[in-house]
Amino acid sequence: MSKLLNKIFKNSRSSNEDGNFCRKIFQITGLKPVEITYYKLAFTHRSMNLLDPTGTPINYERLEFLGDAMLGSIIASYLYLQVPNGDEGYLTKMRSKIVSRENLNAIGKDLDLISNVESKMGNQQFGENIHGNLLEAIIGAIYLDRGYPACEKFIHEKLLSKVVDIQQLETKITSYKSLLIEWCQKNKHSFKFDTFEENTAEELKYFGVKLSIGDKIVAKARATSKKKAEEKAAQRAYFALQEKIKK
Repeated sequence: MSKLLNKIFKNSRSSNEDGNFCRKIFQITGLKPVEITYYKLAFTHRSMNLLDPTGTPINYERLEFLGDAMLGSIIASYLYLQVPNGDEGYLTKMRSKIVSRENLNAIGKDLDLISNVESKMGNQQFGENIHGNLLEAIIGAIYLDRGYPACEKFIHEKLLSKVVDIQQLETKITSYKSLLIEWCQKNKHSFKFDTFEENTAEELKYFGVKLSIGDKIVAKARATSKKKAEEKAAQRAYFALQEKIKK
């Protein structure tokens, strides 16, 4: 695999550029790359349209998949050891909170991973999740290059040391929509998200949402995707109804 990547990337950077790139990887990971091509792959966006000899796309998405799996495994191990009394359901919820898109995007942004992306698109065209996706790709690259221990060290230093406070995580709400739906179902309240695309003069496409519980509209919101708009509306509804929800 690394030999194939070397052939694909051999003309993409000069030796000086490779040296600078290695220094950047060391600054990001705290590790000296053994096989630099894995890290080049971790920053190759699909818009580059690179293909291997069999026609398979060359970009960071497969590394992202691998990194996501490694992240889940290492976080699961950490929680298993740190919370010996936690049952399966508790541990699963806590892992989901730690590896939330919010956390991964924040860490990826803090590491400024996007500045290293090889792409034919402008950075402003990427969605917010690019930061977390790149973080997962880097984790996948570390695993292939340096193995499990190095991967575990990186995750502990860059993620667990920054976002994990067990007591705070226990009370953190990761999805207002899920919480609100659960409350409605438990109390036999009907609910409905009415989502529509807004026609505006703005460059970005926006979606509007009206959230109804029973026959009453309890919250409205708008965002650049249906999912975000529904989550924002649910959050507003939660704060409007939190006294009833917490009973």
